Amino acid sequence: MTDTRTVDESTTSIRTEAPAGFLGRMAGSPLLRLIARRVLIAIPLLFAISVLVFALLEAMPGDVAQQQAGMDATPEEVEAVRKRLGLDRPPVERYLSWLGGFVTGDLGRSSVSGQPVATLLGERMAVTMELVLLAFAVSLLIAVPVALLAARKPGGIFDRIVMVMSMTLLAVPNYVLALLLVLVFAVMLRTLPAIGYVPIDEGLWANLRSVILPVLALGVPIACFYTRFLRGDLVEQLNSADYIDTARAKGVAPWKILWSHAFRNSSFGLLTLVGLNIGGLVGGTIIIEQIFAMPGMGMMMLQGAMSRDVAVVQICVFIFAAVAVFANLFVDVMYAVLDPRIRYGSR
Repeated sequence: MTDTRTVDESTTSIRTEAPAGFLGRMAGSPLLRLIARRVLIAIPLLFAISVLVFALLEAMPGDVAQQQAGMDATPEEVEAVRKRLGLDRPPVERYLSWLGGFVTGDLGRSSVSGQPVATLLGERMAVTMELVLLAFAVSLLIAVPVALLAARKPGGIFDRIVMVMSMTLLAVPNYVLALLLVLVFAVMLRTLPAIGYVPIDEGLWANLRSVILPVLALGVPIACFYTRFLRGDLVEQLNSADYIDTARAKGVAPWKILWSHAFRNSSFGLLTLVGLNIGGLVGGTIIIEQIFAMPGMGMMMLQGAMSRDVAVVQICVFIFAAVAVFANLFVDVMYAVLDPRIRYGSR
């Protein structure tokens, strides 16, 4: 009996201590501490962004109530609209009301359509996210192999063609490139639609056909930028890095040196560019969605700004800024995942 009780007590002790040990190891993880620290920094930054967005919208010229009521509206009608929109309350009270609603998931209602902003956002966000993700995928799928091939023989024919083409395309604004794509593929070749968006639930191919041109207009300039940066960084490492000379002395194959050694180090710089470009890419959808009549967040924000729909503009701008913040947070975490020195150096 004594032995059995001893075993039971020992087992109970193990069962009760195991989760604490697991949680302790999780809490002691340098990577998790780094993520927690970055998240804690992001929260006040997002709060500051929300205050700035609200203040900028408040500072916009013109009377929102007058615009919503119409230029021929009587003062009583304008005042009724002002009261309906809550504009008769102090700005601080309106901001705190918006912030409280945002935290609880209530984003308010559009002053133009009367629909909940969350409903409008859900319909539009999927379109914009599809454009952004596909544009990034296309840019990386183009940039990485092209830069690797160009860096293999710097100054060669392929390298020169890549440099000239990338410089030329970088000089073309994405809205001009969008119009050129429409002219070639929609007007001359008649292979792709010029405008419109087909949801994916109406067919995958139909959906892809409707987003190919907007994705190219967004992704190709970024691909050129990544290609030039990555090619230059690879060439510099291949010509001057000591570890490359060591690998050559050991007889490592050239393609393995390029991929496993040079590209691995260059990927850190590329990762930084990706993080910095996400905010610009999301912002670029405002123009591209307008050109291709895509019902995304960019068009939603533009229409909201033209009609002074403050609730819509406020949440769109805030989300665009939040995407940039979380993109940089993601890059910081990926740095730590790829390079343990950053993880342990952040203690």
